[in-house]
Amino acid sequence: MYLEVCNYKSRTCVLLTAILLAAGGLLPGQSASEGAARLQSFSGRISVMRDATAWALKVGDAVQPQQVIVTGDDGYGVFRVADGSTFEVFPDSRVVFRANRGDWHDLLEVWIGKVRVRIEHLGGLPNHNKVYTPSAVISVRGTIFDVQVEDQDATTLVLDEEGSVEVRHLLRPGEPKVLTAGEWVRVYKNNPIARKDVDKGAILQRFSRAVAEAIYQAALNTAKAGSVGGTGTGAGTTSSPGDKDSTIAPPPPPPPPPPPPHD
Repeated sequence: MYLEVCNYKSRTCVLLTAILLAAGGLLPGQSASEGAARLQSFSGRISVMRDATAWALKVGDAVQPQQVIVTGDDGYGVFRVADGSTFEVFPDSRVVFRANRGDWHDLLEVWIGKVRVRIEHLGGLPNHNKVYTPSAVISVRGTIFDVQVEDQDATTLVLDEEGSVEVRHLLRPGEPKVLTAGEWVRVYKNNPIARKDVDKGAILQRFSRAVAEAIYQAALNTAKAGSVGGTGTGAGTTSSPGDKDSTIAPPPPPPPPPPPPHD
């Protein structure tokens, strides 16, 4: 109906709609909700913290802004936000979804563990999002990238798989590093960002994608089994306190991190 009313200058209307959607993170017919992320598939133990209690998630459950997503050592989940963008949370992770309610461009805050983010560009327009860690701020310019907080010292590994991302040190001033596909940088909490490195053999990307695909396939297999046998992704899981095990075997462990860059 909206496009029919604006048909005489449809280009303007379509552009305005896309801008509004990208800015607010909403799709037509959806309320703010408020900017929730919905679990699309999962395997292992994955929960959301509510009043200091871990509540197990199942497919279709919503995670609200400022809530913490927690995965066990076998946990993995794929979440979708209203603009079509997705993020994956890997085993042994603690991630805050939209920690800043005042700015929906602040997508994730990774305390520990690993995420992969795939940003959707509506109408080909920029869709600016940020991911924070205790040592880095990653600003999205491209589409697909990985962020991993490797240890309690907040060492952050950022790997760009497609497009480009800008990486800044959270605690120390300095010029940002702009990564393009196949480049990565490791950020240390107490040191300025030294340099970025190129994954010339695309080893990091291949390992990262292989792990993600293995875990994702496990979640899909569980969902398919559920459609046949009455159980599925999240079988035996209800929205009750505590993590619950799914019915599939644990995914393979993530690959070891690459060696630190040399000066």
